Amino acid sequence: MNPSDRTGPTAPRSSAPAAPVIAVTGASGAVGGRVARRLARAGVPLRLLSRDLSRLPDLPGAVAAPPAAYGDGEAMRLALAGAHTLLLVSAHESPDRVREHTTAVDAAVAVGVERIVYVSFLGAAPDATFTFARDHWHTEAHIRVADVRHTFLRDSLYLAALPAMTGPDGVLRGPGGDGRVAAVAHEDVADAAAAVLLADTESDGTRHDGAAYDLTGPEAFTLAEAAEQLGRATGRTITYVPETREEAYASRARYGAEDWEVTGWVTSYEAIAAGEMSAVSDAVPALTGHPAMDLATYLREHPESYRHLLLSD
Repeated sequence: MNPSDRTGPTAPRSSAPAAPVIAVTGASGAVGGRVARRLARAGVPLRLLSRDLSRLPDLPGAVAAPPAAYGDGEAMRLALAGAHTLLLVSAHESPDRVREHTTAVDAAVAVGVERIVYVSFLGAAPDATFTFARDHWHTEAHIRVADVRHTFLRDSLYLAALPAMTGPDGVLRGPGGDGRVAAVAHEDVADAAAAVLLADTESDGTRHDGAAYDLTGPEAFTLAEAAEQLGRATGRTITYVPETREEAYASRARYGAEDWEVTGWVTSYEAIAAGEMSAVSDAVPALTGHPAMDLATYLREHPESYRHLLLSD
């Protein structure tokens, strides 16, 4: 019998396999939200994670996962089930942050996530001067021994932090000495992350596996130079006052923050003084195809970042 003469139900047409889903944590935040928008424009299916679903962006091809905190393993497994790749944006600083990160990693591996792209920090090390950078080293170490492909994006201090660290009195104060910092823009970190995440859709999707990229600005500058640029942007005198460690703790006591948090604040300056944030990398232009943003450009494009420094008439 000619096969064309057979009767019966028509065999279903084969369809192309569904595109791998990328889960983006912190999708309502400064990095995760930007990455999600870039991936959505590229037509990537997304799973957006946040503890507050009302803050998630409404993007084509994106689905909101059930609310999940990093430290809640069961909730994270439910949120990540079916995802191929996880962008793990580091959690807010806390005494328990390493456990939160490792719980999220274990949940991802448990439900079959094949790849983790982790937003770490420049100079992550067990003995880093900046205490919060130690959390990132421990998280990286946990990911390395997990059964999962991985890439680390080690961003420098954010450019946004420099106006934020400057008080309404026009003083940027801290024990940063004459050290330099190659601060980076949130936009550049998001662009680099999107490029790495999209690589799995290309012919050589594994080329970033095991890599660690230092994401920095195009130049390293002192805090005194940062103050000068803030002065030009605001039209007032902004000064940098180098403090001793004792002065730094004393000047921050009025915030009533816990000891671990104040230590993080103070050691961020001390890491600058020690040269641990001075490295300049070409990873941003290499990954994104455009130059990294400098401080002057950042201030020009983000006047809201220094609004608290403007003098009223």
